[in-house]
Amino acid sequence: MIPIFLMKYVILENYEDLAVDQKGVMLESQCQQIIEQISETSYVHGEPSSMIDTEIAQLAAIYGGRIIIVNSNFRIILDTFGIDEDKVIISEEVLQSFLGSDSVNYNREYQFLEMTIPIPNRETNETEGVVIISVPTVDVDSGKASLSNTVLILQIVMSVLICLLAFYVARMLTKPFGKITKSLEEVQGGVIEQEISIPDYTETQLLAEAYNRMLKRMKIQEDSRQEFVSNVSHELKTPITSMKVLADSLLAQEEVPVELYKEFMSDIAEEIDRENKIISDLLSLVKMDKKSSDINIQETNINQLIELILKRLRPIAARHNIELVLESFKPILAEVDETKLTLALSNLVENGIKYNQEDGWVHVSLNVDSKYFYVKVEDSGIGIPEEAQEHIFERFYRVDKSHSREIGGTGLGLAITRSAVLMHHGAIKVYSKEGEGTTFTVRIPLKYVP
Repeated sequence: MIPIFLMKYVILENYEDLAVDQKGVMLESQCQQIIEQISETSYVHGEPSSMIDTEIAQLAAIYGGRIIIVNSNFRIILDTFGIDEDKVIISEEVLQSFLGSDSVNYNREYQFLEMTIPIPNRETNETEGVVIISVPTVDVDSGKASLSNTVLILQIVMSVLICLLAFYVARMLTKPFGKITKSLEEVQGGVIEQEISIPDYTETQLLAEAYNRMLKRMKIQEDSRQEFVSNVSHELKTPITSMKVLADSLLAQEEVPVELYKEFMSDIAEEIDRENKIISDLLSLVKMDKKSSDINIQETNINQLIELILKRLRPIAARHNIELVLESFKPILAEVDETKLTLALSNLVENGIKYNQEDGWVHVSLNVDSKYFYVKVEDSGIGIPEEAQEHIFERFYRVDKSHSREIGGTGLGLAITRSAVLMHHGAIKVYSKEGEGTTFTVRIPLKYVP
């Protein structure tokens, strides 16, 4: 719309200049006819000519202006207004005309056009007089005003059409985005629908693809959340159910033998310990899921940390005749959260002990390079089936549920370990062969970058 308003200004300015130029050309053309007649006579030297007077008067009347004839002595010999005859006139324009130059002056403020045209001598071709013509340009201003109104109407019509067209085009262009908006609102309302396809534009296609990727992740997260809630409910309910059955069995008997009473109470105590273990692991996992701002980073001696972990776990290993060995190649100082890393590595070593064979071994090795330190935990245990290795870091996942429950596993240890490693911007990998043992490799940066 801006060019339309600029166009109005350009059109009106060009019209005014063109109209004034055309009027000047017409005046000059008609004056030349009179000048030719004057050149053929001695009119400027005082010789009267009624025909020339009449033509000059008619020309002045046609344009509603004033015509003045000046002789070589700068004296006015004719004034169609009849007020300045026999007076002397000297001006820059008149002097230029006596030198043979025309002049045209347009006064916008007072709305008149003034021209000076030399009158040459037919025989000597010298300037012997000057014609001064002054005509009003009210008609030019009237035409300009009329044209301005016409252009204004055109502007209004075009502006309305542009607005209507812009509104229509905008609706057509944004219509595909409405589908995406509707889908996002449905997701916000908890409804996860099928994937969308909007190939109308490159932008909508890219948005639709990004939306579909987000939808897949949300579905995976939703399925994982539901599975997690189901697993938590089941795991927390199982010990309670066992305790309930044991307690009801005791209550159902009037005279319970002391030995049976102690056995049942011992079973109830184990179930309470198991319930407590599950709750503790869940709380640890929740802490791991918090933002990295909750991590307490300090420079820590990793060698001493590993030695302390093994010292705590040696009694458990001794009960199962498991050899626990540490190999440390270099002293290591790293920026870590000691509590979270201790919990992660303890889970790996404890799993190596629990899921091992009698008279087996667990080897822990520690190494470092310029950027990372590495912790490798190897065992001679039962191993992990290949199809299960990609799931072992999932919450509550167990390869052998009956055996895990027998040794007190909750299915949360490796999930906690993975969360702790990722919180340090590290990585964890597993290699295992069923019946031959398992190797976990943990890589942690020496410098923590938030």
